[in-house]
Amino acid sequence: MIASLCRRGLVVAAFAGLAAGAMVLGRGVPASGADRTGPDKEAVGRARATVQMLDDLYKGYVVHITDTYVRAREITPAASVTKKVFKHMEEKGWHTGRLVDATGEPVNRANLAKTDFEKRAVEKMKEGKDYFDEVGEKDGKPVLRAATRVPVVMKACIACHPGKKEGDLLGTIVYEVPIR
Repeated sequence: MIASLCRRGLVVAAFAGLAAGAMVLGRGVPASGADRTGPDKEAVGRARATVQMLDDLYKGYVVHITDTYVRAREITPAASVTKKVFKHMEEKGWHTGRLVDATGEPVNRANLAKTDFEKRAVEKMKEGKDYFDEVGEKDGKPVLRAATRVPVVMKACIACHPGKKEGDLLGTIVYEVPIR
């Protein structure tokens, strides 16, 4: 019972942090339908800064959830919670996020690279890059597609990724952020 309440509190805290971070950055409500011929450099810069903030946030809470619950021998991997948060943020219209495998042996086959961008991103991460992005379009509006490296960062990661060691590449987080 207490573990369930603590888990619920942690998830609520993560969502509250996401909302607060978005508001502090002054993003407000996602834009509805402004016509643009192409994104300006300042807007792309803002989108890149947003990706950096999101990446720090997601990776930070994944480490903290893993540290807390894997040690407590919980059976829900931190990646499952991450996917729920990605879905929540997409439903709210902020951005999309997706975990993409770079090992070739994913824990979940749904994590294999699907899009051309995801495939390029995995290759860049395998080459040693920590960050890769491209400006593109979605539904006729400019977006920044960005990918960041996801390595094994702690021994608890090995519970779901046996045979790996700290520093090994597991995959990438792929973001798609509107350019406003």
